Amino acid sequence: MLSKNNPIQRDQLEMVALDQLVPQEHLVRKMEAAIDFTLIYDLLKDVYSEVGRLGGG
Repeated sequence: MLSKNNPIQRDQLEMVALDQLVPQEHLVRKMEAAIDFTLIYDLLKDVYSEVGRLGGG
């Protein structure tokens, strides 16, 4: 936790992947394994950029 009493902590960086934060038995993981989202991705591919978010807002 950051605090003004310990300036060293403000200089530290911790890398965390979202995959590490979701437990293996979480409902979202079960849904992802059970549902084929390919159809949704194909239907929406024209409204999303291939390189990420574009624009300023």
